[in-house]
This record gives sequence, structure tokens and C-alpha cells, in this order.
Amino acid sequence: MITLRKSADRGYADHGWLKSFHSFSFADYHDPKHMGVGNLRVINEDRIAPGTGFGTHGHRDMEIVSYVLDGALAHKDSMGNGSGQGGADGVIRPGDVQRMSAGTGVRHSEFNHSKEGTTHFLQIWVLPSQAGIEPGYEQKHFDNQAKRGRLALVASNDGREGSVTIHADAALRAGLFDGEERLEMPLPANRLTYVHLVRGALTVNGQALQGGDAVTLSGEQQLELHNGQDAEVLVFDLQP
Repeated sequence: MITLRKSADRGYADHGWLKSFHSFSFADYHDPKHMGVGNLRVINEDRIAPGTGFGTHGHRDMEIVSYVLDGALAHKDSMGNGSGQGGADGVIRPGDVQRMSAGTGVRHSEFNHSKEGTTHFLQIWVLPSQAGIEPGYEQKHFDNQAKRGRLALVASNDGREGSVTIHADAALRAGLFDGEERLEMPLPANRLTYVHLVRGALTVNGQALQGGDAVTLSGEQQLELHNGQDAEVLVFDLQP
């Protein structure tokens, strides 16, 4: 079964400094039909104006992945990252994947690191397999070549293939497709596959998508990606 979620049907919030599309219910946007897919709870497509950002706030018991598309995101947290005191520098740029495990509790801030342009990124939340773990942080870069015409594993529960490690029964792959590039991949039984087209155009299992569109695949035997036009896509393997 293939279920389409059009970009225009997402929730939207305009806070002036922040413009955000919500794939699933979040903050003031609530739709009981769209509370998440499997253990995927949040995909927010955020655009942050220069000189602005999210002030220090807390999270707990959530695996949070940030995926920057344009600009740069400055992250600072209570674990020491972004503070210049031995942790990661906390700046996330296009091609970077950041994982923050909130666990027992972490506080952080996120700001547009660019002085002039808008920072455009995806904020992704996945429910952890276990509550109360020790908070953690990880950041890795995946260049365009790693994603060109294929799906690169960028997050997994065991860090395989050089991916960041999320403490959840889930995996995230990222790919770039254009022109004749095509991919066919078998899908595991009794799992959910969520395909979020970040930008461009792409046909997924016969369904034509435009940027911001998504499809949930349930009971499908394989994933088929083709007819890409400057497409950037994220593919989630999820616990039902």
C-alpha cells in the first residue's frame, strides 16, 4: 500500500524569523490523522532568518537528527558541544548529519550561523528504543558523491557503513537523483518505509512527487526511484 502526503497538506507556521512546515502534528499544529509514521515522530522543514534562532530549551527521551540543506546551523548544548571547550564545534552545514540523543535530558540552542542568508534544514525526531539513556552527540559529513544516484546510509541503530548511531529501531538513507539515475531496492517485510522528497521531483513506486511530498510504503516488496529532476530524497526504514 502506498499513502501519499502532499507538501501543501502539511502544517505551516510563520513566526517571522522562522518559517516551518510540519509533516506531523507539532506545537500548535494538530491533526490526529498525522501524528507520525511508526516511530518517526517529527519532520519539520525549517527556514531560519539571519541573526535569529531557537534559544536554549530542553529535550528528553528523543533521538533528534538535523539535516542542513542551505546555510549553516550553529548548535550549542549542555554537553559542551558548540562551546569551544573540547566538544564538537556545533556548526552544521549542507551534507552534515547531526544526531543528538536527548536521553535523560539535554538543553541546547540552534541559531542561523550565516550572517546574510537563510538557513534551511530538516529537524527529525525518532522515538528511542529505550528511555533514560545517557545524552549523546554525533556529527558526520556525507558528500554529494556518496549520495549520487544511490541511497547512502546516514543514520542507523548500529552505526554501520559510517552512519551516525541513533538509539532507535530505525535507519535513514539519503540520495540525489537526476536524469537517468535509477534505484531499485528490496524492502524488508513487516516494516514501514517513509520517503520524504526534500526538493526537486522524483517518481517513487510509480507516484510522482514534488519537493515536500512524501509517501508511506507498507507491504511493498521493493522501493523504486526514477525520473529524478535535481531530486534530494530521504528514505526511512521504521518500526511499525
